[in-house]
Amino acid sequence: MSKIPTVDGIPIPNINLTGTPAQTPQPTEEDKKPLETAKDAVGSPPSRTWLKISANWWRSLQYIGMSLHFLANPKPPSPAFTHTIPSTISDKKGNLTLHFYTPEGYDKRKKTNQLFPAVINFHGGGFTIGAPTDDARFARFVLEECKAVYVSVEYRLSPEYPFPVAVQDGADALLYLIRHGPELYIDPHKLATSGFSAGGNIAITSTICLSEHLKTLSAPVPPHNIRAIATWYPICDYTESREVKRARCVRPDQTLPANLTSLFDASYLYPSGVSLASPILSPTKASDTLLKEAIPETVIFYTCEWDMLQYEGEELAKRLGRAPINKTVKHKMIPGVPHAWDKSPDPTKPAAGSEELYKECCVYLKEVFKGN
Repeated sequence: MSKIPTVDGIPIPNINLTGTPAQTPQPTEEDKKPLETAKDAVGSPPSRTWLKISANWWRSLQYIGMSLHFLANPKPPSPAFTHTIPSTISDKKGNLTLHFYTPEGYDKRKKTNQLFPAVINFHGGGFTIGAPTDDARFARFVLEECKAVYVSVEYRLSPEYPFPVAVQDGADALLYLIRHGPELYIDPHKLATSGFSAGGNIAITSTICLSEHLKTLSAPVPPHNIRAIATWYPICDYTESREVKRARCVRPDQTLPANLTSLFDASYLYPSGVSLASPILSPTKASDTLLKEAIPETVIFYTCEWDMLQYEGEELAKRLGRAPINKTVKHKMIPGVPHAWDKSPDPTKPAAGSEELYKECCVYLKEVFKGN
């Protein structure tokens, strides 16, 4: 198993300038207080210009890391086609691009009129870096095991587009596939979301955002069924400080370093008055009623033992499975791995255990897609 936390192919050792493991300070009493607004989490942030420069530097590193990640056999698939669609939910108007990976038999669809299930995926990267092709190794198992179309969403990134644009773009992608799925030979009654890290958050919160948005529409949308969420090591609670998260982790030396998480938080949590308890930012803060109403019936939840996000993910998974929410939850804590271990930039082989877990997840999804 990888021993270095990874963000979209970039190994991020938590070390200081001497090359030794960075010491994790114990959180102060102030750190332990629930955070209410973006200002509480970020303090006095750098300028937006500086954040954009920093984000672009990390994005260039990410491109190199993921290029190495994709060299290992078996090679991941590539998108068959893309569709660029206008945003309709966000106040920040613009476009987002959907990348379609298609299973065997899709090219013969015009002869059979077969409709395929679809998994709508959101990549990771702290809402700041990352690309829609990052999870292509997972896409291979969706295509082969689920016989489903895999749609990777190129949502807009911060700091250029801070919260809640990424989540609203996610909800827009779902709404587009609900409305236009049959034109793309996708069955709108057999949809699921998936995502990794920040994308794991969107896999959850986009369903909440969509549920709330549908209540505002004057005309009904076509019948549909989002049957499942498959979320991998998501951030679920922004009201808890990063200091508390690191200190609570069983291996704080394996967590993402503060300089990177500070960039992510300052980029995404803007402006300073943003409420960190928003259910489309921190799903742990959503009411039982909202979660019961908006979350699909099946939730597949993976967390990493050495990740600072492990406990909040596990707590949300348990809550979703308990009364009164009562979802079908399959949670697995992956032992002995840090955050995003599966995106290791090893050009010789996929990350240890990643393909077995991808297959396990897709076997669950395949079962969810059965039946009408």
